[in-house]
Amino acid sequence: MFEEMHGEDVISWTAQISATVNAGYSREGIKFYIEMRKKEIRPNGFTLATTLKACSICSDLDFGKQLHTEVIKNGLFSDVFVGSALVDLYAKCGEIEIANRVFLVMPEKNYVSWNSLLNGYSRSGDGGRILKLFCQMIESEIEFNKFTLSTVLKGCATSGDLKQGKVVHSLAVKTNCTSDQFLSCSLLDMYSKCGLLDDAMKVFLRISDPDRVIWSAMIACLERQGQSREAADLFSRMMRNGVRPNQFTLASIINSATNIAEARYCLSIHACIFKFGYQFENSLANDLIRMYMKITYVQDGYRVFKEIKGKDVISWNSLLSGFHNIEFCYQGPIYFSQMLTEGYHPNAYTFINILRCCSTFLNVNFGKQVHTRIVKSSLDSMDFIGTALIDFYAKINLLEEAEVIFNRMRKRDLFTWTVMISSFQQSDQGEKSLQFFKEMQREGVKPNEFTVASCLSGCSDIAALESGKQFHSWAIKYGHTNDLFVATTLVNMYTKCGFIEKAENVFNSLTVRDAVLWNTIIFGYSQHGQGEKSLNAFKLMLNEGEVPDEITFIGVLSSCSHMGLVEEGKRHYNLMRKINGIKPTMDHYACMIDLLGRAGRFDEVERFLSEMDESPTVLIWKTVLGACKMHGNVELGQKVAEKLFELEPENDSNYVLLSNIFAANGRWDDVKRIRELMSIRGVKKEPGCSWVSVDGQVHVFLSRDFSHPKIEDISLKLEDLSHKLSSSGYVPKIEYVLHNVSESEKKEILLNHSERLALAFALICNKTRTPIRIFKNLRICGDCHDFMKLVSDFIKQEIVVRDMNLFHHFRNGTCSCHDYW
Repeated sequence: MFEEMHGEDVISWTAQISATVNAGYSREGIKFYIEMRKKEIRPNGFTLATTLKACSICSDLDFGKQLHTEVIKNGLFSDVFVGSALVDLYAKCGEIEIANRVFLVMPEKNYVSWNSLLNGYSRSGDGGRILKLFCQMIESEIEFNKFTLSTVLKGCATSGDLKQGKVVHSLAVKTNCTSDQFLSCSLLDMYSKCGLLDDAMKVFLRISDPDRVIWSAMIACLERQGQSREAADLFSRMMRNGVRPNQFTLASIINSATNIAEARYCLSIHACIFKFGYQFENSLANDLIRMYMKITYVQDGYRVFKEIKGKDVISWNSLLSGFHNIEFCYQGPIYFSQMLTEGYHPNAYTFINILRCCSTFLNVNFGKQVHTRIVKSSLDSMDFIGTALIDFYAKINLLEEAEVIFNRMRKRDLFTWTVMISSFQQSDQGEKSLQFFKEMQREGVKPNEFTVASCLSGCSDIAALESGKQFHSWAIKYGHTNDLFVATTLVNMYTKCGFIEKAENVFNSLTVRDAVLWNTIIFGYSQHGQGEKSLNAFKLMLNEGEVPDEITFIGVLSSCSHMGLVEEGKRHYNLMRKINGIKPTMDHYACMIDLLGRAGRFDEVERFLSEMDESPTVLIWKTVLGACKMHGNVELGQKVAEKLFELEPENDSNYVLLSNIFAANGRWDDVKRIRELMSIRGVKKEPGCSWVSVDGQVHVFLSRDFSHPKIEDISLKLEDLSHKLSSSGYVPKIEYVLHNVSESEKKEILLNHSERLALAFALICNKTRTPIRIFKNLRICGDCHDFMKLVSDFIKQEIVVRDMNLFHHFRNGTCSCHDYW
């Protein structure tokens, strides 16, 4: 119709351009303007404003700048609509400073120009500038509208300025704009991003008939605040109200379903997406893949991935996120290689995902290849990539490489420090773990409960009581003592450091206890020879309604074994199976065999072995051999040892136990034969050693070791103690020396056992009456046990010795194990 018109003028051209742009064809509108200018028809202000609008819509900044020249040339800059259109163009195209300069030189401004500049700052995320500009707008007495308030609320949401947001809300109430759904949506967003979920819900509930956008905004608000189930409930209400969701609603509800992680609900959300025809939306498909990978429905996730027509790096990253667990981790490198083959370029998140796969799969070589590619991609300087690499190398126990990467990182956050600290702790490098914690403190990084718990575990592993006490004080300082994870590691640390009284105090101070904490104290009492307290703790656990697990019963059965309570042990074992429905593990079997073996009931041991549901393992046979050693059962001991020689021919303890059985029965030819067998097989006996901490330094002693700088003082102290004890009736039990040597040599060997050397050194150095804590790698011999009891009574000081079986607390001439260990 336009082409048939006669007498074309600027008005008809402007009308055509306006109609075309308003119909959504902005580029065609620009073409009409170009054609008009070719006909040398001069534009007016409305023509330029409309064409500038078209440039804004299609982001054609270059042509917009040409129009800016025409505006100046034709002297139309004073036209408020033209000036506003220029501000809007530059603001929407990201040239916010140019937009601001145009705005400042405009001779006249209206609410459109103000709103355009406000929108520009909103797009750039500059909340502070929005608020300043809005204040200037109010001062200039320009009347604002709901769109102005909505833009300002976006600025408040971006900057987290709740105070100003509430001021804008009050202005909305004052101007009767709160019923407007567009503004209500902005209010919802502001309160949500400022963390006031209840206020956002109040805004939502006041809207009489919320549309799809409002529903979506409230669901997104709940999802962002971690209220996934509430978001799911609101989505159900939305559906019951007959409101059709859009892709934004569905994106939020997929994220909620991912967090809820219930397979049935996740599948129903996928069905919803099909129902409403959004199955071909790539962004939703990527979210669905992540959802399925989170609930380990890997095949379903892969099917969604295959159906995506235009896959991108996000799609591949979503797929790779599902291969972190042990069941599927081997597939990660396969799909990563396929991604590279198909020409996709991995980004930082791709590398993080594949490194996690390699960590789980312990794929050292592939992980190192990924590291090489990261370096080639110049991404190794990114801190969160560095953290992923540290985590990978730590999990494959290459801590030197992890430390190199750690030292190169410019910014080391709490998670990175915690990974390093926990990795050193898990690799039995407790001292390094403590060193890193102190360095973290110097850098001003505040530890969380996981960091503190890792350090406490490190102290447990190396029995560093003084360091453990420091971490306890830090846990108090940072308010982590009520955290069950930290509390459990505290109880465990004090238990393993030989301070069961302090472990008991920490346990009793807690009002909330879980099964893990109960298990820790039950085990603690058992390890310290306090079987009665262990069984009482078990009864209290049941009275408080806590359900025991298989680990609980290991602690209970161990306590019965250490106390010689055979019938009670049998009763608990049967209760575990019949009442609690727990299937016995090898650890339970070993406890029962230890219980019967310690009591010398070898007929019952053999009957129990024959009735086991599974074939005996090395642990079982070692337990039987230990019982044979205790009771001198040569015949059974020899049979069991032969089985162990086949199962683990390089383990020295099996040979030593059999050799000791023979030695105790005077069968020196058999002792010689076992030692020759060890020599032929290249098996070396682990030397007995003990260590004690004095003034923060650990001193290690081997039996008959005379290398310590203070050995002369130590020897004099031992001779003095031995003489004084002999005067009181102490006679060395030379039968515990399993060597075919003279009686005087046997006495000399006993006197220089490693735990006695450690004791003498501690007595020389320790001027206080605090308990002496000695740690030993082997079982304490009967004579040393008697010696420690007598010394504790003589010096009136507690001596704690931890051997390979349990802690012995020697006080006033008695031991906590009641001579049954």
